[in-house]
Amino acid sequence: MSDILTYTPVDDIPQIRDDLRTTFKSGVTRPLEWRRHQLHQVARLAQNEVDAICEAIARDFAKPRFEVVAMEVGTVVRSALRSAEQLEEWTKPEQPVVPESQRSWKPIAYKIPKGTILIIAPWNYPMGLTFQPLIGAIAAGCCAVVKPSEAVPHFSKLIAELLPKYLDTSAYRVVNGAVPETTKLLELQWDHIFYTGNGRVGRIVASAAAKHLTPCSLELGGKSPVFVDSSYDMELAAKRIMWGKCN
Repeated sequence: MSDILTYTPVDDIPQIRDDLRTTFKSGVTRPLEWRRHQLHQVARLAQNEVDAICEAIARDFAKPRFEVVAMEVGTVVRSALRSAEQLEEWTKPEQPVVPESQRSWKPIAYKIPKGTILIIAPWNYPMGLTFQPLIGAIAAGCCAVVKPSEAVPHFSKLIAELLPKYLDTSAYRVVNGAVPETTKLLELQWDHIFYTGNGRVGRIVASAAAKHLTPCSLELGGKSPVFVDSSYDMELAAKRIMWGKCN
C-alpha cells in the first residue's frame, strides 16, 4: 500500500470484472451515440482537468507542463474527438475480397465489439498511454478496466477520482495497485488485454493471457537502437538522438 495511493482490495477485483461483463452483455455500449458521448467525455476530462493532470505528473517525476500538455493531454483530446467523428466509418460493414468461387455468397464482415478489456498502463507517459487504449476500447464498444502504474501514485490517484466523474462507471473502472492486484487481474478471463511496458512483464502478461486464449496487444519498450548513415550530419544526429533519449 502506497502512502499516496489507495490500492483496490484484491478481493473486489473479480466482482469489478463481473460487473463490467454484465454491462457489456446488456448492450449498453453498442449504440454509436453512447460511444460518442463517452469519447467526448474523455476529451472534456483532459481539457477540464489539465492543471490537475500536469500537477500530478510533475509531483510524480517532474515532467514539464509543456511536454504533458503537448505530448499527452493534447494527443488524448485529438484522439478522442477524431474517434468520435470516425465511428460511423470505422463500424460500417465491409464486403471482403474472396475467391471468385465464393463471390456468390456475398459475404459481409460486421464490426462487433469484443467485450471487456484490460488496460495495463506504464509510468513514463501516464496520461497518453492510459487513455489512448481506453479511447480505442470505447470506440470499439467495449467495457474496460484501467490499471494505471503504481510508479506514478499522484496521477493514478487522480485518475481514480476523475474517471467516475466523466465516464459511465458501469462500463469503465480503475483498479489501482501493484503486483498482487495486477496478478489478480491477470488471473481473470478478459476479451482482450492491452499492455504497455517492458519485455519481462510482457512475457508474464502473455503467459497469463494464453491460459484463457485471450488475444493481447503488447507495446514493449526496448533499447531504441539508432542507425546513422555515414553521410548524415553527425552533430545534428547526436542532437536528435539525445532529444529522443531524454524525452
